[in-house]
Amino acid sequence: MGSDVLVWFKRDLRVQDNPVLAEAAARGGRILPLFIVEPEAWAQHDASARHWRFVAESLRGLRDDLGLLGAPLIVRVGPAADVLADLLVQTKITEVLSCEETGNLWSYARDRAVAARLSALGVGWSERPQAGVVRRLKGRDGWAARRDGAMRAAMLAPPEGLTGFALDPGPIPDARDLGLPFDPCPGRQKGGRVLAEATLASFLELRGQTYRRAMSSPLEGADACSRLSPHLAWGTISGREAAQAAAMRKRQAKGTREGWSGAMTSFEARLAWRDHFMQKLEDEPALERRCLHSAYEGLRPMVPDALRLSAWEKGETGVPFVDACMRSLIATGWLNFRMRAMLVSFASYHLWLDWRATGPHLARLFTDYEPGIHWPQMQMQSGTTGMNTVRIYNPVKQGHDQDPTGAFTRTWCPELREVPDALLQTPWAWEDAARLLGMRYPAPVVDVTEAARAARDAVWAVRRGDAFRAEAARVVHKHASRKDGGAGRHFVNDRAPRKRKPQVADAQLHLDL
Repeated sequence: MGSDVLVWFKRDLRVQDNPVLAEAAARGGRILPLFIVEPEAWAQHDASARHWRFVAESLRGLRDDLGLLGAPLIVRVGPAADVLADLLVQTKITEVLSCEETGNLWSYARDRAVAARLSALGVGWSERPQAGVVRRLKGRDGWAARRDGAMRAAMLAPPEGLTGFALDPGPIPDARDLGLPFDPCPGRQKGGRVLAEATLASFLELRGQTYRRAMSSPLEGADACSRLSPHLAWGTISGREAAQAAAMRKRQAKGTREGWSGAMTSFEARLAWRDHFMQKLEDEPALERRCLHSAYEGLRPMVPDALRLSAWEKGETGVPFVDACMRSLIATGWLNFRMRAMLVSFASYHLWLDWRATGPHLARLFTDYEPGIHWPQMQMQSGTTGMNTVRIYNPVKQGHDQDPTGAFTRTWCPELREVPDALLQTPWAWEDAARLLGMRYPAPVVDVTEAARAARDAVWAVRRGDAFRAEAARVVHKHASRKDGGAGRHFVNDRAPRKRKPQVADAQLHLDL
């Protein structure tokens, strides 16, 4: 007779290629599949109703899949340590399995509390990796090869059948039950394994052909990008599944000139970068709250300019392309990588807002919010890492380059319908600006050119001196990528790490999966 196991689902909401479910099934005993809805987690500053609705949809799909296998998903509401303790005492289970999670600092503290509680109960808790992230990594040399090896490993089939416990499955609460603020998002992606599979299939069979060319466009990118990022964030599909599917599609396209091979190479690169950035937060959880390079602490006011912050959050800065991007994000929960980076750049440099003031707002809006990507990228795009190139996007130029017809800007800023095409991105230069700005559309909150110049001078002034360079070298050693010719060729050769300097990459917010 096998041993009974409690499988704690966290960010692995699937039965396919799930290491802990496969391991629990192999033990031959009964399985208690559990998801814990933690009210305190959903009260954090980075949580929103659009996140929960995606999760709730995914839980309903997971419950159906587990039910077909014989062990329906149990859902309980409350602090994780209390919920686990109650169920373990009730069922007399002495082993808990879960996938590793690179979450925010709150989840890190929660896991420490759970570990202490389970230890006091004499219950074993084992965690298994499910991505290319390595826990307790000592250094980045060799990481890329290890990550790529994990992506090439054989995928795990769903169990053929499970034996569960006769427990009330419990309701899946609504966002209102968790006290989450009203958050209409009519264009939000829906959650669940069925939609994850359909999204991957449509990307590989049709939408992804122009991925490499179209990913930067706020209009074309919505179709050409994979749109798998929220499914990867909550584990309705595994990174390994996506990587292996892309590799197979690239093999099928070999020798053709239809664009698929290059598209899949770029997509593989983005998947590799996803793990690379998650590894940063795994290695240094405090970077959610602290500048990666300490010299940047205090550079921007910790108490932000309330008027500037509010204008940016609402898409009312008076800079059309910035406002269009923010309004699109509010309504859809998604934005392509370049536009995400531009929003952070504009907030950080032109508006001189600290990333800790702007990061929570974007986290709540991104349906695909992944802490391990979000916080390292917030710092990178605001120039506080000490190792990345300072990139100050010109929002007027970005509008001309990425929205040359003005279709995207006019869709989300209909107040500008009378402004001529040539002046759409600079309505303040229009001869009739006086009857528009400050009335139907805001006047710009800053002078774009002057604000960028002042920000550039302030940021580069910090980067002088031996003390800055010494700490920057530590940051590079711990966090910079290594190029190895693997997926996307983004890492320094693992076999000869001393022959090249670590490459400091310039990936973009959420990596446009």
